[in-house]
Amino acid sequence: MTFIKITEQSSLYDNLEKKPVLEILTEINQEDQKVALAVQKTIPEIEKLVTGIVERMKRGGRLFYLGAGTSGRLGVLDASEIPPTYGMPNTYVIGLIAGGDTALRNPVEAAEDDQDKAWQELSAYHIGKNDTVVGIAASGTTPYVIGALRHAREKGLLTAAISCNPDSPVADEAEIKIEPIVGPEYVTGSTRMKSGTAQKLVLNMISTAVMIKLGRVKGNRMVNMQLTNQKLVDRGTRMIVEELGLPYDQAKNLLLLHGSVKNAVESFR
Repeated sequence: MTFIKITEQSSLYDNLEKKPVLEILTEINQEDQKVALAVQKTIPEIEKLVTGIVERMKRGGRLFYLGAGTSGRLGVLDASEIPPTYGMPNTYVIGLIAGGDTALRNPVEAAEDDQDKAWQELSAYHIGKNDTVVGIAASGTTPYVIGALRHAREKGLLTAAISCNPDSPVADEAEIKIEPIVGPEYVTGSTRMKSGTAQKLVLNMISTAVMIKLGRVKGNRMVNMQLTNQKLVDRGTRMIVEELGLPYDQAKNLLLLHGSVKNAVESFR
């Protein structure tokens, strides 16, 4: 089957510089509305991945995200939000980006072209069969991601690829293929737009569902969130007030004593 880069196809709109601002914004919004529907079609594959991750993490496994450029930044972002949101140590969900932390703010020349680099980086974590590797690549052609998925799959790890082109080289290397096909970008080839939004939605779904199934949510509340600022302390206190019927100040003291809503409620009971 011939591989077609839909993400690189010409925009459905032209002469963008001649349009009034309102028209530009309206057209971008029209295109963005296609993203959630494209992601919806991938839910069976996401379900398969989440189920596999949860099984492995219950045995002590970890989740690794890999990507370059925007895709890499989105993976690092999702991983970095797990500890404050769900109180999990930062050793359970790990984001790696081609070019390292420097690439989070600045492009690193040719970093994504090294097919062996990501596997070397993964190997430093003593990666094993309970771990899961998710490669993120809008185009589906990033060598950094392709090499890591190939090695990981050969070693018997669960692998998945998130790409916005069908039947991509990245997807060929992965056991689970998540392909939200969002169509050409508003600015031709600018995959930080719809493709990036689709990847962010998929990553939200993966990590949120995994954390729920690992017991990091109760009811619909982030009962394990880190108390890193006054807003979160207040939110946690109100959860305890609602759950236990305590006065606000008593609930706050209980929360600060035990460090999380979950521990505070369990201790009180």
